[in-house]
Amino acid sequence: MDYGFTTAAYVVAAVLFILSLGGLSGQESAKRAVWYGIVGMGLAVFATLIGPGSGLWLLSLLLIAAGGAIGVMVATRVQMTEMPQLVAAMHSLVGLAAVFVGYNAHIELGRVLAMSPETRHGLEGFAALLAHKDPVEVNILRVELFLGVFIGAVTFTGSVIAYGKLAGKVTSAATKLPGGHLLNAAAAGLSVLCLIWYFNTGGFFPLFIMTLCALFIGYHLIMGIGGADMPVVVSMLNSYSGWAAAAIGFSLGNDLLIVVGALVGSSGAILSYIMCKAMNRSFISVILGGFGTTGGPAMEVEGEQVAIDVDGVAQALEDADSVIIIPGYGMAVAQAQQNVAELTRKLRAQGKNVRFAIHPVAGRLPGHMNVLLAEAKVPYDIVLEMDEINEDFPETDVAIVIGSNDIVNPAAQDDPNSPIAGMPVLEVWKAKQVFVSKRGQGTGYSGIENPLFYKENTRMYYGDAKDSIGALLNKLG
Repeated sequence: MDYGFTTAAYVVAAVLFILSLGGLSGQESAKRAVWYGIVGMGLAVFATLIGPGSGLWLLSLLLIAAGGAIGVMVATRVQMTEMPQLVAAMHSLVGLAAVFVGYNAHIELGRVLAMSPETRHGLEGFAALLAHKDPVEVNILRVELFLGVFIGAVTFTGSVIAYGKLAGKVTSAATKLPGGHLLNAAAAGLSVLCLIWYFNTGGFFPLFIMTLCALFIGYHLIMGIGGADMPVVVSMLNSYSGWAAAAIGFSLGNDLLIVVGALVGSSGAILSYIMCKAMNRSFISVILGGFGTTGGPAMEVEGEQVAIDVDGVAQALEDADSVIIIPGYGMAVAQAQQNVAELTRKLRAQGKNVRFAIHPVAGRLPGHMNVLLAEAKVPYDIVLEMDEINEDFPETDVAIVIGSNDIVNPAAQDDPNSPIAGMPVLEVWKAKQVFVSKRGQGTGYSGIENPLFYKENTRMYYGDAKDSIGALLNKLG
C-alpha cells in the first residue's frame, strides 16, 4: 500500500480525534465523542498495519490481541473509584513506550550509519527512512529522540509515584529528599550537558546517564506534591504523556503521532492551568513540584463536631424548599451515587429545588464526579459548576456534603497558612443548614483539618455514605 492511503487515513483519524476531544467538553456530546475516538484509533492502527514498512503480521496481530484482552480485563475489573490511579498507570506506559522507542531509534541509527552507502539502498521501513537522512537531519533526529526519552522517563516514574499516592501505596504527604529543588535542578543541568555530549558524539553513555536523571526527576517531582493536589498532577502527567508521544512521532517520522501527541499535550497543559486557577496555585510551581506545603502553622480549630441522626436529617429535608448536594471522593469510595440519585428523584418529586455543586478538582480526577452522577442517571441540567452555583448558598435551605473535604473548607479563605489558602471553594457554610456525610472524624486524604465541621449550622451525619443515604431514603415519604 502506498503512502497516499496512509496519509489520507491519518488525516481522517486526526480529524476524528479533534472531534472527540471537542465533544468531551459537554456531557450531552461525550458519548458520541468517545465513539469518534474509537473509530479514529481503529483507522489509525489499520492504516499503520497495511502502510509502507509494514511487516511481522503474526507478531503484530498477536500483540494487538494481547493488548486488547488486557484492556478488556482491566476495564471490567476496575471500579470508578480506581479510575484516577488507572489513568496514572496508563500514562506510565506511554512514557515507557517513549523511552523504548527512543532507544530503538538510537540503536537503529547507529546500525544504519555503520553501513556503506551501497548497503543502505536495500533497507526498508524505518531503516530506509534513516538511510536517506543527511548529517543535519541525523543531528536533528538525535535531539528529537533525546527529548523523547527524557520526557518519557519523567512521565514514567512520575506516573508510577502518582499511581502509588492515589492507590494509598505511597504516602500522600509532600516529601522531598535533602536538597529539595537543588537536586532536581542538578539532574536537569546534567541532562542538558548530556544532550550536548550526545549531539556531538551520538554515543550510548550520555543517553543512558540522561535517562537515569530523568527517571529521578519524575520520581522526585511527584513525591514533592501533596495529596490535595493530585487532580492537577494527573492532568499534568497527561500533558507529559502527550508530548512524549509527539516526540516519538518526530523520531519515527509519523505525522499522526505528532498531531495526536500535540493534541493531548496541549489539552493536558490547558486543563492543568485551568485547575491551577481553580486551586489558586502557580502553574510554574505545579510544574516544579513546589506546592503542597504550608508557609506557617495552621490556624487552630475551635469547637466540637455535632452529630445528627437520620431522623433529624430527614426532617430537615422535609421542611426544606431548596437543597444543594456537594459530592466528593467519599461518595465514589462508598459507591453511593445510585442512592444519591434516588434521593434526588424523591426530593424533586416533592417539588423541591435540588441541584448539585461540582468543584473543578472534586475527587481525584477532573470530571470524576460528573461521570459518577451521569452513570447514576442524574439529569445534566441540575449538575452545576462552582462558578454557576456558589452565590446561591445563602438562599439555600439545606446543603448536603457527601465525602468532600478540601473543596468545602473555609480555611481556604480564613487561614493564610493553610495548604489550600486562596483556593476557591464551595461556600456551603453560608447555607441555612449543612449536613456532612462522613465515615468518621478524620481529616480525609489531604490531611487538612476542616473548620466547616465545627460550625454552628453544621451537623455531622456519620457512617458509610451508601448506607447513610439508603437509611435516609427509607425515612422520606
